[in-house]
Amino acid sequence: MTVPALQLANVCRAYHQGENTVTVLSGADLEIRPGEMVALVAPSGAGKSTLLHIAGLLEHPDSGEVFIGDRATAGLDDLARTKLRRTEIGFVYQFHHLLPEFSARENVILPQRIAGLSVPEADKRAAEILGFLGLSHRLDHRPGELSGGEQQRVAIARAVANTPRLLLADEPTGNLDPVTGDHVFATLSALVKQSGLAALVATHNLDLAQRMDRRITLKDGRIVPLA
Repeated sequence: MTVPALQLANVCRAYHQGENTVTVLSGADLEIRPGEMVALVAPSGAGKSTLLHIAGLLEHPDSGEVFIGDRATAGLDDLARTKLRRTEIGFVYQFHHLLPEFSARENVILPQRIAGLSVPEADKRAAEILGFLGLSHRLDHRPGELSGGEQQRVAIARAVANTPRLLLADEPTGNLDPVTGDHVFATLSALVKQSGLAALVATHNLDLAQRMDRRITLKDGRIVPLA
């Protein structure tokens, strides 16, 4: 059987606010396999961001284990977590966070250069990914010259530039109108299936959630299926 791209095993996380303790995750378990797109649907304050931060190695759980591929991460120091995050995990947020002074191509080249690829290699891959996402004619345009949907597709290209194992997306179509959001989701879905990425997508859009392979939610600190 294929090793999950992401596995959460009995993950717990609580926050202390004065004398009060707020439990967000309590024995949370999750597996996401390569090529699978999972929707995380839950109301604000339920712990979606905490779950994404823990899955993305941006935050430590209080207990339990997070596996990226077959690698356990709970015992890793910050440097090791940063290196693993850089190569194995891609992030897409509601706002694209592109560097405005750089072109679409350059925004996708940068993370590859940081990872050690040569300029020709990074440039070739950037053009390939942006082309797959329908942006071949916009390679040298800066973010301010792109539409909202185009900017978000560049953000997706940047997130997968270093061929991560796992993609974490937080409301990736939240700032877009329905038609544009649908187009961005379609390109993201095609990319996941084409590349074998595993994707966990937090969304309030139930129509998009229904088009993913599975839907999950958070209930009493646990991850449960959502019909």
